[in-house]
Amino acid sequence: MNLRPLLRPSALILAASLLAQPALAAAEVRTADRIVAVVNKGVITQRQLSARVAEAVQQLKKQNVPLPADAVLEQQVLDRMVNEEVLLQYATNNGIRIDDNELDRVIDRLAQQNKLTTAQFRDKLKQSGTSEQAFRETLRKQVMIDRLREREVDSKVFVSDSEVDAVLKSAVNASRTEYRLAHILVSLPDQANPQDIAKKQARANEAIALLQAGKPFAQVAASFSDAGDALSGGELGWRSAARLPAPFVAAIDPLQVGQHTPILRSANGLHILKLEEKRTRGQAQMVEQTSVAHILVRTNEAVSEQDAKNRILQIRDRIQKGMPFAEAAKLYSEDGSAARGGELGWVNPGDMVPDFERAYQALKPGQLSEPVRTQFGWHLIQIAGSRQQDVGNERERNEVRQELRARKAEQAYADWMRQLRDSAYVQERLQEH
Repeated sequence: MNLRPLLRPSALILAASLLAQPALAAAEVRTADRIVAVVNKGVITQRQLSARVAEAVQQLKKQNVPLPADAVLEQQVLDRMVNEEVLLQYATNNGIRIDDNELDRVIDRLAQQNKLTTAQFRDKLKQSGTSEQAFRETLRKQVMIDRLREREVDSKVFVSDSEVDAVLKSAVNASRTEYRLAHILVSLPDQANPQDIAKKQARANEAIALLQAGKPFAQVAASFSDAGDALSGGELGWRSAARLPAPFVAAIDPLQVGQHTPILRSANGLHILKLEEKRTRGQAQMVEQTSVAHILVRTNEAVSEQDAKNRILQIRDRIQKGMPFAEAAKLYSEDGSAARGGELGWVNPGDMVPDFERAYQALKPGQLSEPVRTQFGWHLIQIAGSRQQDVGNERERNEVRQELRARKAEQAYADWMRQLRDSAYVQERLQEH
């Protein structure tokens, strides 16, 4: 399990985008309804697609991204809706549920992160023209998908010390360079045959030709990219050299800001990367570290939310009656730290997800926390103390480890999503009349 903040804070992005945009939901998309895609036993209708296309148009306009052709945008949005439906069906079939009480807690956290009270957050939703019920259902789906990704992919990604050492010793890391990138991904199916590869190569060549003809990168990304960020102009944000494959770094580093690479190949498919900015990381600073230990009980298809909470309460009761915390962690914790008595070591501010961090920061040394809920399950937390520390090499190692883990997780998620989509029954009817 990784208690660090999620790589993609999807719920926060969703909330920020809805709070910032003018009323759209109030303008109902009126169109004759029909089925545009069948996904296993579920369907996507034209009205659902039209509503999502309208949202995508608004998002692109807000970001000043030139709109792709209507048919291209409609197909891009439908592809994303199919992927979403595949994920939601898989999550539901594997016991992932988000009940109303948990959803209320997520909304409370979103309000705090937007520096609003929950009542103010609801008022902002009304002002944006979004009904609270519609927001709740959209948020419920996003949280389910995030939790599914954590359980099926992110929690299984491991980075060894030798991998970290190799990066720290490399010339790439010595430069401490970071790049702000945008990208276009033309994905390749698993076990692609020569015809598949030729077709995808032609698509990537077409994208390159449009860029060379002067088309804006964001517009080409919105039209051609298969990545989830295509409708944001392909924005990847900042990536350190350690978080990128070595051939990508070699292609990016000589670029001037605004230039793009030729077509690059990875296990995911064919990539075109644009350099938006370039910088060098600063040195580490003194921080206050906290020695943290925890016990985790997960929720899953066999353990309900209430069952997990009851179990963590029982463990807490045993500790209060005299069982040492470390012994309880070894016996009951479902985290990899169990063998160490739940010890997570010295933790820096910002290392952990917000709910976990707020809980341990409120504790005194030796004090046992109340049950704490995060996206990983139910926790009991105890701290041994705190210290001022020049993190130096330790922070750099942690940063490199996180960057390597993020890269591995992105690759693993893309592979897993592609396999999941390939195993689903999908019939698109968008072109049928």
